[in-house]
Parts: sequence; C-alpha cells; structure tokens
Amino acid sequence: MRKKNCWETMNCGREPGGISQKLGICPATVEKKLDGSHGGVNAGRACWVVAGTMCGGQEQGFFAKKYHNCEKCYFFQQVQKEEGPDYQLSILLLEQLKAMQAA
Repeated sequence: MRKKNCWETMNCGREPGGISQKLGICPATVEKKLDGSHGGVNAGRACWVVAGTMCGGQEQGFFAKKYHNCEKCYFFQQVQKEEGPDYQLSILLLEQLKAMQAA
C-alpha cells in the first residue's frame, strides 16, 4: 500500500497543480531535501519540519513555533503510527535539511 503525503490526506489543494491557487504552493510539496522521508514525496510525510506549511488556514511558521500544533495533527500522528520503529525523529529530519543546505 502506497503511503499518502500530507496534501493527499489533508486535501488542502496546495500541491503543484492543486485547486488552491489563492494560497499558493505549500513548501512541503516542493522540499526536495526530504524526498523519501517516511516513504513520501518531497516533504510530504515530514511537513512538520518545513517552515511555511499551513494548519487551519494559517501559516505555521518555523518548526520551533509550530511543533506543538503539529503534534496534535491527525496526519502527524498517522505517520508516526504507520512508521512505527522506523519513524525518523524531527531532530534527524531537521539535521538532514540543514546538512543539505550547507552542501
């Protein structure tokens, strides 16, 4: 079974070619540094570590500001459950983003 990305589960329409042109393309849909994380496309299964994603119609900002909201998110909890012992901690995902930015 193919794992769903956040935009597929949350139906936000902010993926490239999606229905929500007013809000623009979500940064998680195009963040290639996390492609493959938790089996997703780009940051589609690690959206909580990407700045500028939205929740409840509002931009959530940087990881430190938004993480508590993300912990309560259905999709975040679903990824943790689906990944089980293979779940990558957020600190490791953030380090992956930082390392690739420095390269």
